[in-house]
Amino acid sequence: MSDLSKKTRCGQIAVVGRPNVGKSTLLNRLVGEKVSITSRKAQTTRLPIRGILTTDTAQFVFVDTPGFQTKHGGEMNKRLNSSVRRTLEEVDVVLWVWDATHLTAADKSALELIPASTPVIAVPNKVDLLTDKAAFMPVIAELSQQRAFAAIVPVAAAKGTQTKTLMLEIEKLLPESEPMYEADDLTDKPERYMAAEIIREKIFRLTGDEIPYRAAVMIDKFEQEGNLRRIFAAILVDKDSQKPMLIGAGGELLKRIGTEARLDMQKLFGGPVYLELFVKVKSGWSENAAVLRDLGIT
Repeated sequence: MSDLSKKTRCGQIAVVGRPNVGKSTLLNRLVGEKVSITSRKAQTTRLPIRGILTTDTAQFVFVDTPGFQTKHGGEMNKRLNSSVRRTLEEVDVVLWVWDATHLTAADKSALELIPASTPVIAVPNKVDLLTDKAAFMPVIAELSQQRAFAAIVPVAAAKGTQTKTLMLEIEKLLPESEPMYEADDLTDKPERYMAAEIIREKIFRLTGDEIPYRAAVMIDKFEQEGNLRRIFAAILVDKDSQKPMLIGAGGELLKRIGTEARLDMQKLFGGPVYLELFVKVKSGWSENAAVLRDLGIT
């Protein structure tokens, strides 16, 4: 455990960018534990989640944000975009993450959202996938003319390439401050929230293109008896036709979602988990203010 009696740096670092550029993968790599769900589908993250890393000299509070949505409207996406804007007003440093293999207009739109007064580190991700590294340098030069970056650190988050260099650059920008959290804290979210997120990750990973974006997870009951956690969760879908798609033939898909989620929970919580899943049809849940509020999407 780190000695927090020493004078340390501490601050919040937002991880921002368009959907599906690897923000959650980068956060998990920097923290050293899986605290934010990931999948190959875009728009996996719905709420800002803080991943905490404490060293001998600093406490890093990383804030994973939803990918800023410019393509789709709707009440939920409006709230997600608003959440990103609020987060950017509260942090000390921003990591602007983009896919090094192709810079898009949506990437630049995300960059423009960052307040001019906030230090920004440009983090082109997936550099291991670059086929023409020479063509990459003019892109960096062009971006540097648009904004004065505190640093530019190319990374491959999935492999950990250059992440130590990135941590050094971040630490330089953090204010001197007492730690915000205990030294062994990994996230600011309670276990109840993490359980719902783990289930949602399995839905993203194991179902088709329609279901993940039309599904939400609500924890109906979370009980702890000694080291055992009993969790009862409802998966909300938008239409009657989506329910059998999620359950699968003979209930096999729902069973697999539950099994994989339970194993991940046991690893994260450090004890046995009893998990029971139900599927409920809640038409229009993503436009329902009360439901969104219950899900924490404000």
